[in-house]
Amino acid sequence: MNKLQEYLSAHEPNEIHPSDIAKILKQLDDSDFVASLRLVPKDLIGDVALALPERYFDNVVENFSVEELRDAVTALESDDQVDFMHELQGVDESVASKVFDTLNEIDKQEITKLQSYTQEEAGAYMQLEVFTANKDEIVHDVIKRFAELRKANKIENVQNLFIIGNDKKLLFTIGLDDLLIFDFDKTLIKNIEASGDSFEPKKAQDRENIKEVVRYFEEYDLYVMPIINAYGVLLGRITSDDIYDIINEHATEQMYNLAGVNDKAEEDEEIFKAGKKRASWLGVNLLTAIFVSITIGLFADTLESLVALAILMPIVASMGGNVGTQSLTVVVRQLALGAISQGDAMRTIKKEVLISLMNGLIFSFVVGVVAAVWFNINMLGVVMALSMMINFLMAGLFGAAIPLFLKRINIDPAIGSTVILSMVTDVVGFFSFLALATYILL
Repeated sequence: MNKLQEYLSAHEPNEIHPSDIAKILKQLDDSDFVASLRLVPKDLIGDVALALPERYFDNVVENFSVEELRDAVTALESDDQVDFMHELQGVDESVASKVFDTLNEIDKQEITKLQSYTQEEAGAYMQLEVFTANKDEIVHDVIKRFAELRKANKIENVQNLFIIGNDKKLLFTIGLDDLLIFDFDKTLIKNIEASGDSFEPKKAQDRENIKEVVRYFEEYDLYVMPIINAYGVLLGRITSDDIYDIINEHATEQMYNLAGVNDKAEEDEEIFKAGKKRASWLGVNLLTAIFVSITIGLFADTLESLVALAILMPIVASMGGNVGTQSLTVVVRQLALGAISQGDAMRTIKKEVLISLMNGLIFSFVVGVVAAVWFNINMLGVVMALSMMINFLMAGLFGAAIPLFLKRINIDPAIGSTVILSMVTDVVGFFSFLALATYILL
């Protein structure tokens, strides 16, 4: 009996979670993985496939028939159906087309509708399954209908009741705990009017940028948000679990971009594609490195006359690079979190520059003393200290200014920032150090 069999036999069907199955499957070798995949309960195949890293999706397609894949899609909620079909198309468009053709018309319409939105729009992430009630419905009837739908497994993860008018426009959002203290014999609207509460819903439009929706969730600690169209008609909902995924994806994307790699390419199993994306940034790095080398070459005579300079030179550039990276990372992250507004640019730059100067005073003194004692040349310590101060200042300035500038011109602040910053700190560090050495020591 393998690990998955042990897990399935030890748990009741309602206790089995797709994430637990995915965790077990990831620990298996290729042969055991394929065999265990067939043991996954049919109604959980879709959820398990989406819980696994993308590289495993090939195995899902290869080991299940079109009919089984169709059943897997049917068992998913609408937003997950779109994700599953997207992954399926990436693996085999022919199979994806066959699976789509075998779906019922409602699923086809819902998938097509959600696929009409771009990745930046809130509508692309919403579930179309929502629990709604008309404002004139009796509370008792609403609760009875909810119980029937829940028993039939047609709705899940419901925390709120969305109340609409005859025109399908969203009017109120009521928590299920509030619903339970209503007068069961009265209509919803009568209860709302009697309560004195507004029950004003926090909502977003389907064409709104998903980043704004994420911000709403963070600011108001939401579990769910209704999505409406431009006319106020309720279309669906976005739940907190989707928001967590979006936040995680965005954070991963930023980490990759700061390192000069492409998040989509890195998730792909094709080595050539990932290598090609990395090579493009390495090419840019090479050009900046050549520029830095040219800067050093301007002071070849100075380096030949005083070997100590070659020994100390990397310290200046390295420390400046680290200071710049600190500022860059903080600003990029704060921009992603929406913690820096348009009017905060100068405040942010000033803060980073002051922090850099404060640290610059400390480390310039320490390194200056070390250099002077090490090589028994007092003025070498002065050169080292002055150069460090200059580089710390420029590192803090550019570390904050580069991402703010990129954001201002609508470019992801994480993209290319590290390449530009490295060039600045290296050029400024080497140039200031060697130039000061030339004019002070020689």
